[in-house]
Amino acid sequence: MTGDQGKGAGKTAADVKDSRRDRLKLALRENLKRRKSQARGRSDGGVSSESPNASLDDGSGEKPGQ
Repeated sequence: MTGDQGKGAGKTAADVKDSRRDRLKLALRENLKRRKSQARGRSDGGVSSESPNASLDDGSGEKPGQ
C-alpha cells in the first residue's frame, strides 16, 4: 500500500521530460506552419497599405459628397 504512492503510472522523470519535449516540439512546428500560411495569405492576395489607391483621403481637403 505505501509503496504505490508516487510512482505516477510507471513513468520516470526522463519519460515525462521526453514526452513534454515532444509535445512542445509538435506545438512549435504547428505554430510555425500556421504563421507561414498566414504570411503567404497576406502577401498573395491581400490589399497592401503601400498601394497608392488604398488611401481614402484624396488630399483635396473637401468632404465627400460636396
